Amino acid sequence: MLKIILQDPRHIYPFNERARDLRVQNKPLWLAQRDILAPYTHREMELLKSAPLPNIEGECLIYRDNLYFDQPYIDAFLAEAKLRKQPCQAAFSANDPSFREHALPLSTSYLPDGDIYLAELWYYPDGTQPQIDTTAAEPVVIDLDATEAGYYHVPTYMAYEQGDLIFQVPRRSLIAIDSWVHIFVTDVIFGLFTRGARFERKLEFDPLFKIKTLATAMFEGKQVLECSELVQIGRNCVIDPHAVIHGPTSIGDNVTINAGAVIENCIIGDNVNISQDCQLMLSVIGDGSFLPFRASLFMTTLMDNSMVAQNTCLQMCVIGRNTFVGAGSTFTDFNLLSSPIRARDGNGQLNYSNRPVLGGCVGHNCRLGSGLIVFPARAIESDVVLFASAERRVIDRDIRYEDSDHHRLSFAATHPRLYPRIDEAVVESW
Repeated sequence: MLKIILQDPRHIYPFNERARDLRVQNKPLWLAQRDILAPYTHREMELLKSAPLPNIEGECLIYRDNLYFDQPYIDAFLAEAKLRKQPCQAAFSANDPSFREHALPLSTSYLPDGDIYLAELWYYPDGTQPQIDTTAAEPVVIDLDATEAGYYHVPTYMAYEQGDLIFQVPRRSLIAIDSWVHIFVTDVIFGLFTRGARFERKLEFDPLFKIKTLATAMFEGKQVLECSELVQIGRNCVIDPHAVIHGPTSIGDNVTINAGAVIENCIIGDNVNISQDCQLMLSVIGDGSFLPFRASLFMTTLMDNSMVAQNTCLQMCVIGRNTFVGAGSTFTDFNLLSSPIRARDGNGQLNYSNRPVLGGCVGHNCRLGSGLIVFPARAIESDVVLFASAERRVIDRDIRYEDSDHHRLSFAATHPRLYPRIDEAVVESW
């Protein structure tokens, strides 16, 4: 099967980078798409946004390159589409709780059509020859198979939404990456929570898997959540025996985890160093990252080659690549006064995020000083440097590149701008 990739040239704020180049579950999005489609497709073609579809013979799959989908969704969509033997387009029901609560807010990629929303994913069984009406694709609604999962308890005096907060966790995932919030949704809700939901279902309905898991735990002398069926460890890893690692967790190659670290349901990339007493829960740690002692990450994405210094707390955040977050910094995740949290949508406008608790976002190649306090859903643009000072220790609004503290220094050129906005050009210093 041929796959045709439709390029989405838009940049995702504050990264100033296309969605396809951002990391989801510690892979560039384009690579995650390629790996998932590998069983079905054997050649590919990329088209610019304005380019017309070519005449193709034979079956083909067409999708926008800002889409994240997982294997169960693609399997279900293609199975249903092939049964219909006619052009099909992926669609969501407006009543699907996982789509309504997590994928739709802040998005600009879905086309409403009555009580469904169309996604930019198509299947054509007979190609796109002139005699085929490619505009008449039939919507195929695939249920995301959502289940409720609690993740937070908010006391009645703390926020406008009280009690147990829940995610609508899908067991099949499809989402368009239009906002940095969708990176959080993809990694945490549609990623780690989904993996846990699938594990629980398999444990419940597959007795052989349950017996195998229990036998492995008994043979290894570990608790069930610590056994090798749930904790996958790569090559050349050094893990202190006093570290606590609960699955489902995957750990890459050449990883060092020191004493006192606690890791629960995480994805840890290659060449990661996790020092003493770090606390990692439901987080994705990119390749080459470094976490000094007592760094804490909760439902947070840390992209590759970044560092979060000691005594720093990140909750429900997304941190770009090659970024440093200074010691003792705190990213808050809920408004003290009862007001909904707003974040940047696919058009770059502030809009309601549909999240009662949400952390902040830091772009690529940033340097943040020690002791900063970042308000919920605030975004710091790529290439920004922030010094902790009496004038700016609390970040209560988005920080753009023009606000960066390094512009005041005579040696500002030593911090190059690597991620300009889509309408700007980089002037080479050499």
